[in-house]
Amino acid sequence: MTGKHTHHCSSWLLPCLLAINLALTAGCSSKTATARYSSATIGSACYAKALPTVGEGGLAWGDTLNMARQKSMSNCARYAGRSGGTPSTCQVVLAECKH
Repeated sequence: MTGKHTHHCSSWLLPCLLAINLALTAGCSSKTATARYSSATIGSACYAKALPTVGEGGLAWGDTLNMARQKSMSNCARYAGRSGGTPSTCQVVLAECKH
């Protein structure tokens, strides 16, 4: 008798969990999307590109020329290291602001 009762309850468990999951998901889908990075939606005025002597470089955007340079150097070091290059040789080769 106990085995029959357990089987009856477990047959309702999965549909109940799925219904709860669907209700929670539907509630979240009505929220408006927010950008993780505000500068990505607005657009930054300046960009810079840094390259190492060997490996991949990095391009970055920033609100100021200095910020773009710093970000591109950071990206260059990261990508050069991943691509088997020389991160310590990164140099900014291009930096401009849109007008």
